[in-house]
Amino acid sequence: MDLGLKGKVALVTGGSKGIGKAVARGLADEGARVAICARSEAALRATADEIAKATGTEIHPIVADLTRAGDAERAVNETVTRFGRIDVLVNNAGAAPGGIITELTEDDWAKALQLKFMGFVRCTKAVIPHMVKQGGGRIVNLVGNDGVKPIGIELTPSAANAADLAMTVALAEQYGRNGICINAVNPGPVATERWSELISGIARIRKISVDEANKRAERSIPLGRICTPEEVANVVVFVASPRASFVNGASITVDGGQRKALLD
Repeated sequence: MDLGLKGKVALVTGGSKGIGKAVARGLADEGARVAICARSEAALRATADEIAKATGTEIHPIVADLTRAGDAERAVNETVTRFGRIDVLVNNAGAAPGGIITELTEDDWAKALQLKFMGFVRCTKAVIPHMVKQGGGRIVNLVGNDGVKPIGIELTPSAANAADLAMTVALAEQYGRNGICINAVNPGPVATERWSELISGIARIRKISVDEANKRAERSIPLGRICTPEEVANVVVFVASPRASFVNGASITVDGGQRKALLD
């Protein structure tokens, strides 16, 4: 199926590794021109070169720290300057520190909201005027299933993700009339570089081995395994495409039917 993305322009935040890298590759495979942003210049350039070589598509790396409003605006504006427009924004950058309520500090909460919520807000705020002016676009927020299936040991991600979902629905209603479709994709456990950090934290809190924590995570998913970045990217790329022309304000969970209670 031709998704209609050839020649479109996309910005993927947190695009140097993990899910963001897989999304950037998926968009490039469909013929989109892609800007990727992250904080590490070396990782960005390596990923841009790798995807460009594999797909023959232009990949533009942008060094940006999305905890800074100026960096978010610059990343969007640089994408528009480079390619002349911006059709797709994929908000992916950011993570939140896990932990239980009695252990989490004020700084943990502030960091979670800065990384996982305000970064999305800043990029969305910067891109909407461009999309309104050009008559439409797509915004896909990579959120996480903690926002709809909260769990006490992942409290700050649950709160930040729920805020992302609320923003997604509210803005989808507001800007749908401008031809801008805004949706959320909510992965469960995904086999990225960050998964080892997350599962180590769960093991510590549950006072079990990392191996046992991994087994419990797999048992919590009816499909019996951890998702791959490419499986998430496949959904994101479709939602970002003209083929998903009537998908707006949706929250699409990609977690294999995970039941969080089985993590206990």
